[in-house]
Amino acid sequence: MENTYQLQPNSRHCFGCGIANPFGLHLRFFEVEPGHVTAEITVPDNYQGYPGVVHGGIVATMLDEAAGRAHMGGDPPRYLFTARLDVRYRQNVPVGKLLRLVGKVGKSRSRTASSKAEICDESGKVLAEADALLVDVPDGIVSSDDLEALGWKVYPL
Repeated sequence: MENTYQLQPNSRHCFGCGIANPFGLHLRFFEVEPGHVTAEITVPDNYQGYPGVVHGGIVATMLDEAAGRAHMGGDPPRYLFTARLDVRYRQNVPVGKLLRLVGKVGKSRSRTASSKAEICDESGKVLAEADALLVDVPDGIVSSDDLEALGWKVYPL
């Protein structure tokens, strides 16, 4: 990742980005520009479905995380639930190979938002993509005053 990109916060226990989750993917997202995030991952063998291929549910998880992260670059960040995730599996996503996740914002309304996400191989070929419809987390569930207490902060690389 380029040093000019802004590292986004992580949680401690999220399956996608939780740095302390022993079973999680430990995704680290960088904001390329407002509304555009990226992460790199080499998925280990324990997340495969068929030999050599990332399980489809893990592919959907990575796309879901990238789609939601695209909206989290503001101050305070916008927290959203996924209401719908339309995944298109273009080709097998390999384990053990460097992958790039990309998330980009779409339309934003008062309580909903949309975004797009992709998983690409090292050459930039799109292996899987998704369109997401997201809904704001209701007031009172996540308070910006409690974020660090919840483990939500930028952790050193």
